[in-house]
Amino acid sequence: MLNWISENQQIIYIVILMIFLGIEVIGHVPSVLHTPLMSGANAIHGVVIIGAIIVTGKAESNNYVALILGFLAVILGTLNVVGGFVVTNRMLEMFKGKKASSNSSKGGEKK
Repeated sequence: MLNWISENQQIIYIVILMIFLGIEVIGHVPSVLHTPLMSGANAIHGVVIIGAIIVTGKAESNNYVALILGFLAVILGTLNVVGGFVVTNRMLEMFKGKKASSNSSKGGEKK
């Protein structure tokens, strides 16, 4: 274990730095922009799905761990993409509802 850590020390530092940087960036995003940012990031998971399909397809038929992990990656990536689009659609429906209700109230005041 210690040998592996010493061989991959630079990669471990980079991952730790990315975690702190990600927390700082996401922590300073205004709450108004958080939903569109996250739904767009979830949609990018299509790349993960394609990668999982490729890796699962190249796994040996007797390597059950790789096949199960690849299958789970495809399922979870698909759920993430669908969830991102559902959140985006729901957010857009909220804006359509505000415009429709404000137009109907303005029309009622003019009569």
